[in-house]
Amino acid sequence: MSQITNSSLNESFEIPSIVEALRDVRLASLEHRHRKNRPPKLPSRKSLQSIVDGLSAALFPNRLGVPGLREEGVDYFVGFTLDAALRELNLQILLELRYSADSDHDKTPSAESAFNKTRVFAQALPRIRQLLDTDLNAAFEGDPAARSLDEVLVCYPGISAIIHYRLAHELHALGLPLIARIISELAHSATGIDIHPGATVGEGFFIDHGTGVVIGETAVIGNHVRLYQAVTLGAKRFPTDAHGHLIKGVARHPILEDHVVIYAGATILGRITIGARSVIGGNVWLTHSVPPDSHITQASSQENATLDRAQ
Repeated sequence: MSQITNSSLNESFEIPSIVEALRDVRLASLEHRHRKNRPPKLPSRKSLQSIVDGLSAALFPNRLGVPGLREEGVDYFVGFTLDAALRELNLQILLELRYSADSDHDKTPSAESAFNKTRVFAQALPRIRQLLDTDLNAAFEGDPAARSLDEVLVCYPGISAIIHYRLAHELHALGLPLIARIISELAHSATGIDIHPGATVGEGFFIDHGTGVVIGETAVIGNHVRLYQAVTLGAKRFPTDAHGHLIKGVARHPILEDHVVIYAGATILGRITIGARSVIGGNVWLTHSVPPDSHITQASSQENATLDRAQ
């Protein structure tokens, strides 16, 4: 039987001509984006996954840390793990700052700028842990199937997504949207829960089951809010400028006040307000604000839609 060499494979697949064509397309793309040189490196998705794992272990060392960790070694483990995670995060932040500077044709950022952002983020970790404790309590108290807080922490996809969100939101607020978005997409890939890091979420947040939940960039969620699977907090329309380009950063997602519950499959669209203590039933399609203490079902939302069309 004849052997197939690398050389013959190259010839059979016409690799050299494909490489040349790809180079031409790549250079044309760089020219279109007004880049003459090779673009700077992006933050690494793989590195950020390792960073999130390390930060999660430092936040919850007894449950998400290494097996067999003894009480007398917890502080050492947390310190060692934090040091490694923050050093790598500092490098990823510098990559994003350099990428942003290149995109904006700005001067190259300094290592000191990246370090300062990393330090501010690190100082926020105790506050993030406190917020996550309220989320864990909300999940335990809100789910009759939950047997312990430990079970909630290690098993519930909603909690995993919220841990990613809390970390990503802090980085987003520090002016690091790319790193923040990568972290949120890591959770999205693993859990099916899509929380934009720009969204604002209060304490005691609970996502039950979670698959298919979508929370948009400008959504504002109050304290002690509960969402079930396949809930969408989305935009009703996307405004454009005179040239037909999307206008970025416009507040276009819902506001949920405190103690709101939204059941499975509900779709809430536009910059509307769901008043405190309201309950939105399953599969409801809602595009108008409702006052506090409202109870909206499919039937009531369809009646309102009929009245709106008649007026």
